[in-house]
Amino acid sequence: MKKNESEIGEQNTPNILFEDKRRFNEKGEQIRQDPPADKAEAAAKPAKSPREAELEALLQAEISRREAAEAKLVGVQAKFEEAKAALERETAELRARLTKSLEEKARQSQIEFLSALLPVLDNLSRAIAASESDPSLEHLREGVIGTARSFEQALLQVGVEPVPGIGADFDPQLHEAIDTVEVEPENEGKITAEHQRGYRLGGRLIRPAKVQVGKARANSAGN
Repeated sequence: MKKNESEIGEQNTPNILFEDKRRFNEKGEQIRQDPPADKAEAAAKPAKSPREAELEALLQAEISRREAAEAKLVGVQAKFEEAKAALERETAELRARLTKSLEEKARQSQIEFLSALLPVLDNLSRAIAASESDPSLEHLREGVIGTARSFEQALLQVGVEPVPGIGADFDPQLHEAIDTVEVEPENEGKITAEHQRGYRLGGRLIRPAKVQVGKARANSAGN
């Protein structure tokens, strides 16, 4: 008995199997499943041509060189600022040294000038002392006293002051002992006479005072 054509066709048709990978939720709604990101990006991103890859490498190299140059520039700028600060310090120190040197020279010149004038005042003082014993010179004496006082006032105005004299303690930094005289023990080391007045300017000695210094009287053998 011959089989009909439909039966023969069913026998010759191979069985096709497929897997339904769709997913559904409890409501029967299909759940959307996105492909993995890397695969999606790989699929979406076209492959680079050799020329594109070369240009990208050149661009990256240029960026690296620029970053290195910027870092070097920062280092150079830092060194420049450091050198600038050091130069400013050295300039300030040099300016201070020059100013101090000029001030010292000016003060020394001033002291030398005043030292040359002091003998004039000494002569006036001696003239006053000599005129005290001669009444005929009284009218001249008053003029000399006025001149001497004006001279002393001018010295005070420029900062010149006399060093301590009679009655002060002897100070080897300010006084030059010319001679000594016996005195009571309580006056030992005191200045008893002034042969030449000393002067100083701003704490600097122009010339020392030439003085007589008291020396304690020795006890007699009978005491």
